[in-house]
Amino acid sequence: MEEKGYTLDGTVDLSGLPVLSSTTGKRKACNFILAYQTFERFAYFGVSANLVIYMTSELHKDLVSSVTSVNNWSGTAWITPVLGAYIADSYLGRFWTITFALLIYATGIGLLVLTTSLKCFKPTCTNEICKEASTIRLTLFYLSIYTLALGSGVLKPNMSTFGADQFDDFKPKEKVLKVSFFNWWSFNTACGTLAATVFVVYIQERFGWGLGYGISAIGFLLGTVVFIMGVPLYRHKSIKGKSHAKEFFRVPVVAFRNRKLHLPTNPSELHEFALEHYIQSGKRQIYHTPRFRFLDKAAIEASRTDASNPPCTVTQVETNKVILGMLGIWLLVIVPSNFWAVEVTVFVKQGTTMERNLGPNFRIPAASLWSFVVVTILICLPVYDRYFVPFMRRRTGHHRGIKMLHRIAVGFSIQVMSAAVMYSVEIRRMEVIREKHITGAEEVVPMSIFWLLPQHVLLGLANTFLMAGLLEFFYDQSPEDMKVLGTAFYTSTIAAGKYSNSLLVSMIDKFSWKYSGKSWIGNNLNDSHLDYYYAILFVISALNLGVFLWAQRGYIYKKENATEVNSIEILRAEETDHR
Repeated sequence: MEEKGYTLDGTVDLSGLPVLSSTTGKRKACNFILAYQTFERFAYFGVSANLVIYMTSELHKDLVSSVTSVNNWSGTAWITPVLGAYIADSYLGRFWTITFALLIYATGIGLLVLTTSLKCFKPTCTNEICKEASTIRLTLFYLSIYTLALGSGVLKPNMSTFGADQFDDFKPKEKVLKVSFFNWWSFNTACGTLAATVFVVYIQERFGWGLGYGISAIGFLLGTVVFIMGVPLYRHKSIKGKSHAKEFFRVPVVAFRNRKLHLPTNPSELHEFALEHYIQSGKRQIYHTPRFRFLDKAAIEASRTDASNPPCTVTQVETNKVILGMLGIWLLVIVPSNFWAVEVTVFVKQGTTMERNLGPNFRIPAASLWSFVVVTILICLPVYDRYFVPFMRRRTGHHRGIKMLHRIAVGFSIQVMSAAVMYSVEIRRMEVIREKHITGAEEVVPMSIFWLLPQHVLLGLANTFLMAGLLEFFYDQSPEDMKVLGTAFYTSTIAAGKYSNSLLVSMIDKFSWKYSGKSWIGNNLNDSHLDYYYAILFVISALNLGVFLWAQRGYIYKKENATEVNSIEILRAEETDHR
């Protein structure tokens, strides 16, 4: 196979035939996928970046319910990747799941444009007093954004994993390129986000929401066309067609069944197939690790008494260990994911209370300040990829420069710093409010919105380490047959952060009403206590960082059999000669 130039990782074309390494995949295929990601993020953030303003100004919802609604919607967009992962890994494969999701996405964003453009759905206003949005309008609006969230969610894990599939792990040069792919994936995500937060949100506030969402729809259409253009170059992973959930739950069941058996001290005495079995089946053997030792009882050879219910293999047991290990990290990412919710909700509303004029005729949309998060990412990611990684690689000998969890820990540390800055800036804003005797919700605090710039820049720097770092970690550590599900671990942490932020905001709102008679996060931020909210976020983030630093020290990375590369090359060469 290799003599003919075929890929070594078993990738095929849409017809299921082996593909040539020289004419498919790698950067030339990824260019289409990365371009798609830019356009899709432009479309998505064109909808989400200003959504809290749309709900308060057009649907006339209060701030707490608007923040909760946006977080719940965004959480749905980040939790549905689990569904997309299951469909792709078990049934359709990455490409056809992507195609199916693109149709759902198009339906949602098209319905959103209609809902926000047609005059019959707009509320009537008398003397600047507008009626609440009608039931029909609310129903169509929520139907459109949740349909969009479903399509976007199913796409998220599949598209990034599909991009990583374009690199052959059995070719050293391509394996190195894959590390850069995750950085450039985050870079292109930032490009699309920047365009949306600078351009689309201004169009929405200046010329109308329907036009703004229409531009987002055009961006999505362009992304879809670009993705389809790359079809002849794409590599595809074959579908194994097995129930991963069934195999996952079988291990603890067998371990419990064997609970009274003696566990061998030597892992080599546990049940495992020969390496040739994994080569022929296109799977990868995983080395034994000492963590979660109670699961090792599922692979005890002495339990081989029923041919219909054999013991599990070490690789099957290690697959469970890998997932449990990732789950522990996943839980510690929930608190840091709260910051991604704050960036597009509270920050935006806080910005509307501050001085935003640049000259006599231009006022900065509050949501556009988020572009500084993105600009920071755009500056720092290439520096990280082109300079920091090679520099650290020479000193540590690690092909990533630093370990994945170390990279994530750096991002968490910067988030804690940003929370301290957020608190300090809000304290200053409240001092100005008291000095100027400001009480009204519509009164502008004589304090430039650029006071919020440092916290945006710090969060952009944190995301430089976190976005690609988390995506790469969950992709890399997931079992070979469950790569999309591994990527869904990453997206679901963001969803959990959104939902937990909704819960945190609701709890603070209820607590503050009960003990102080008014909400700390009320409609009138000039008469609220946003500083208390930021202080709570700082404390729980600092505590979470401490636990994460302790947990990452004991984390054991997945170890796959390093001899597979040469073995696969030999086996496939023999198969070629036989043919």
